[in-house]
Amino acid sequence: MKKPMTFSISPVATAVSLVLTAGLAFPVYAQDQGQDNEEKAKEESIEVINVSGIRGSLARSTDFKRQSSGVVDAISAEEMGKFPDTNLAESLQRITGVSVSRNDGEGSQITVRGFGPEFNLITLNNRQMPGTGFTRSYSLEALSSEGVTALEVYKTARADTPSGGLGATVNIVTTRPFQHSGQKFVVMGKALHDSSVEKGDSVTPELAAVYSNTFADDMFGVSVSVSQQRRDFRQQYANIQGWQANVGLPDLDEGDYVDPRPIGEDGERIGNHFFPKDMNYGFTDVQNERTNGQVTFQFAPTDTMVFTADYTGSRRTSGRVGFGWGIWNEFGGNINSYILDENGTAVYADIAGNDASFTANWDTTEIEADSVGLNLTWDITPDFRLWVDAHDSSNSIDNGADPGLGSNGQIIMGSDQLQTKIYDYRNGEIPQASVLWNNGTSVLAPNEIGSNFGQFIHSPGESNVKQYQVEGTWYNSVLDIPLVSVKAGISRTDQDMGGYEAWSGLRGGPGFSPSFAEIFPDGMFEYHDTSGFLDEFEGGGSDLAQNYYYTYDYNEALARHVAYLTEDLMGADEFVADAYYDGIDSQSYVREQTDAIFLQSEWEFMIGSFLTELNVGVRYETTDVTSTVRQRVEQQVNWVSASEWIMQYEQGDATFLTQTGEHDVFLPMLDLKVNFTDQLIGRFSTGKTISRAPLGALAGGRSLSASPKPGARTGSSGNPNLLPFESTNLDLAIEYYYGEGSYASVGYFKKDVDNFVQTTITETTVEGLRDIFEGPRYQQAVADVEARGDQATSTAIFEQMIANGYGNADGAIEPNADDPLIVWSISRPSNTDSKSVDGFEIAAQHLFGRSGFGLAANATFVDGDVRFDVTSLEQQAPLTGLSDSANFQAFYEKDGWSVRATYAWRDSYLIGVGQAQGSSDAPPQFAKSYGQWDLSVNYDVTEKLTVFFEGINLNNETEEGYGRYEEQFLFARQYGPRYAVGARYTF
Repeated sequence: MKKPMTFSISPVATAVSLVLTAGLAFPVYAQDQGQDNEEKAKEESIEVINVSGIRGSLARSTDFKRQSSGVVDAISAEEMGKFPDTNLAESLQRITGVSVSRNDGEGSQITVRGFGPEFNLITLNNRQMPGTGFTRSYSLEALSSEGVTALEVYKTARADTPSGGLGATVNIVTTRPFQHSGQKFVVMGKALHDSSVEKGDSVTPELAAVYSNTFADDMFGVSVSVSQQRRDFRQQYANIQGWQANVGLPDLDEGDYVDPRPIGEDGERIGNHFFPKDMNYGFTDVQNERTNGQVTFQFAPTDTMVFTADYTGSRRTSGRVGFGWGIWNEFGGNINSYILDENGTAVYADIAGNDASFTANWDTTEIEADSVGLNLTWDITPDFRLWVDAHDSSNSIDNGADPGLGSNGQIIMGSDQLQTKIYDYRNGEIPQASVLWNNGTSVLAPNEIGSNFGQFIHSPGESNVKQYQVEGTWYNSVLDIPLVSVKAGISRTDQDMGGYEAWSGLRGGPGFSPSFAEIFPDGMFEYHDTSGFLDEFEGGGSDLAQNYYYTYDYNEALARHVAYLTEDLMGADEFVADAYYDGIDSQSYVREQTDAIFLQSEWEFMIGSFLTELNVGVRYETTDVTSTVRQRVEQQVNWVSASEWIMQYEQGDATFLTQTGEHDVFLPMLDLKVNFTDQLIGRFSTGKTISRAPLGALAGGRSLSASPKPGARTGSSGNPNLLPFESTNLDLAIEYYYGEGSYASVGYFKKDVDNFVQTTITETTVEGLRDIFEGPRYQQAVADVEARGDQATSTAIFEQMIANGYGNADGAIEPNADDPLIVWSISRPSNTDSKSVDGFEIAAQHLFGRSGFGLAANATFVDGDVRFDVTSLEQQAPLTGLSDSANFQAFYEKDGWSVRATYAWRDSYLIGVGQAQGSSDAPPQFAKSYGQWDLSVNYDVTEKLTVFFEGINLNNETEEGYGRYEEQFLFARQYGPRYAVGARYTF
């Protein structure tokens, strides 16, 4: 916090005056952790009128933006225990340049100025937080908003801030007792109804309480916040796991295909063509529970010293039971007829062979986050402040939290007794998939449903941060120069991230030969029509081509598989519900130890008649990286069923490979702020920010796909010596503050990013790993099938090879010495060229005097040379999350009423590179534009009691995604609106 200079009017003095005039009850933000005593002393001598609610929140946020150095935005709590939105990510999207990605229909992670979650740093009370599990990205939906005082978004470089926020650094400020003298106690209860719910409770509870008190003439203080929330809902979806590029096209009669692509001089079609790997529909019934707790103790033994100890913990448990149905198209063969569009995308395909299935999924995932911190703020002299902070924080994710299963379980049942499958995306918003079965109908009878396989995966991950920071600030009251203050500090951040995966393999087969339909009674399968399913999409509901599906009890299906498909019957393919059937499959850990030193100074001076503020500083960091990867020795790839290929590993203990890397960064920064008038402010900022490379890319060693189907023989290799993304930033802004809580601003930003990480794919072979596909025995089987006049589908080829005597005792086909070596597409990351992003931010906020009405709107337009080239199959290094965005809110607050309507819009953007079953060229995943309306209504029954209503996603917006082109459908998701009623009481 600045101290006023003697030779000029300090903006800080002006800020304090504005805050007191506006009657803002509690201190704005904790930019300097130890300012509690200072603020407390001011409040003791001045009578303060509380201004809460929407106007108070907007006024505090506006004042913070106005007084800050650099380009900064913020959101303030409307009052203690009441944040503008129920979800922190949903609140952040109200800020210019911030958009959110969603999980289960709720805001989860943020993108700032086009830079996705992994490029943004989340801090809690200025402490670096670990990402969720084995990732750098922090999921904000796990943290309750009741114990949060403010969210601060720093978009420009700051020397005194931990590095990692190339896009932005978001600081979450929690409630502290010295922010409020005396006792404050708020309780809240809410009843939530999710309109999508089918299983579970139609109304679920949310309870929260926030308590704060100071004792012994404000020498001691304690604050506690707790909350517990449950939400039951259903997600409906359609999805394709991936698209295959340039699969072999059959030689068909002219009437059996349509291909509008031009023909080149060589007689071949110009351009690529693409076919879907599968087509699936389904729903998942979800029960989410979230528990949060915060405890803070503060002790001020003197007027110049404050000790703070705090704990923040969250638990988020998500239980899911899902059912799906669809078709599997293998690796692009067996095509009877097709229609391509001008981009080469299949919009219609008649495909023989393989199978269709009904799938049940069961998993419970738990996310646990804990942070313990100690802090000392000491004004050693009137001009020198010492700030010491230490914290130990962890964030873990475990998808095996179900105490019975201990893993994510999937059971796939269905049949391969079909004549043909149809994929059709010529009309509507959802592709249509249908099957003509050998029974002569499009409906599979219950007594024809057999077992394909089950699989069980346990893949926990954890991230930990231990951080120690020491800062000293000297305020200049001696030298007659325009220096306000000098701040210097050192820190050490020790971060380790790791995880492992255990996969059972495909248990109980895999494949439908035999299908064991006799062990599953007809009564186990319940028939449903699709009315009401995906009915927000054109072509959904009863209009689906396959307008039926079966569900079955997961536990009964599991018990029958385990009881009947034993080792005596199945040998090594026995059905065992154990993710650790053959041990841990992969394991990797990354540790980063970063030492940092910084120096930052603040200046005030006049340029002509304009009061000017300068903030200039530098940060230097060194980082040591240690990567430890568990290596399994690959033995061979077996063809175990018509559609499944499984890697076999050598027996014995795996070895651990340890590799190291290091890098250092020099991060200068400069902020210039010019007060042209009392209302008009201009800003110029420049500096460097970084984000470190993705964790998966840093983990060394080589891994090959455990399920290497033809067309997807992929592998990866890490690189612990990757340099961080390094951005040189430029910001220009003009801001006009023309009334209390009212302003308009426009800004330009440019980021030149070096060391973009690009994954290069190299085709290589691995000695000893041979390929049955297209080998001599495979070719002989094709000839045998075609000689008898049948179509050489993958099912027919597999069965013929078994008939030719090439199966082992377990019915799988093993490679021979005369088979060719498998050609693997191995991806390895490396730092590559520079890329640029620039854009404009505009914002306006207006309070209509004392009428109670107000409006706020902002928009961000961003562009750059970081987009994905959909026409190229070359490996690319695009920027994920780049998109335009806009937000709007209108409110009325008067006579006890508080009503707010908000709309958040985000244009289409790149989610990421690579599809689950996509071809090895790493195709993209794009999200379509999304816009959501929310509404909140509050009424003060008394001064202490408020009742409220909330409506979320009132327009029932849906989520959609696609591949290279919009015709390459990837997913559609439907959730439905949510409604809540509740009450809040202040003691």
